[in-house]
Amino acid sequence: MNRSAGELHALVLAAGAARRFGAVKQLAQIDGEPLLRRVIRCAAPAAERTWVILGAHAREIEPLLTRSPVTTYFNMLWHEGISSSIRAGIELLPHSCTAVMLVLADQPLIRTLDYTRLAQAWRAAPTTIVAAGYGTHAGAPAIFPRRFFSELQQLKGDVGAKSLLQQHAAALHTVPMPRASFDVDTPADLAAAPDSTID
Repeated sequence: MNRSAGELHALVLAAGAARRFGAVKQLAQIDGEPLLRRVIRCAAPAAERTWVILGAHAREIEPLLTRSPVTTYFNMLWHEGISSSIRAGIELLPHSCTAVMLVLADQPLIRTLDYTRLAQAWRAAPTTIVAAGYGTHAGAPAIFPRRFFSELQQLKGDVGAKSLLQQHAAALHTVPMPRASFDVDTPADLAAAPDSTID
């Protein structure tokens, strides 16, 4: 893979309490594998380094990650919403990191190939934001170059970075990714997840 654009780090946002799910969603099994481990396994190959932001249920989740090639961080402000995890993650990134890929822990259908295509699109145009495109929407996973880090650090509340995708539409490139339209919020969502083969 062409590394001339610099270092891409993946930030897996897994701190939420998942109240609608009614259990530790990150540990829920899909195709015989914990949801969070599956997401990490697929996303990590696209980046130079992978960070996992934990919060609620961190004690239960951490043992799952002991053999994963990731660095974990406990977000003490997880109860403030996903924006707090984005802010915490950006603070962790070293100066060598030139872009961050925001990854949600509840999108189990996205494959390694999808994340890799996203990374390749950013490396071809490293000053642009690159996001998954599905239907008429652009969303996670999404890659933000360093020039947008300060804006990511200003996000507030239980909202992700979608507002930045809208604000910077002129600097946005989307990669078709229909599988990104599916996420797991409830046990019914998990039960409805189609079987998929991981690339």
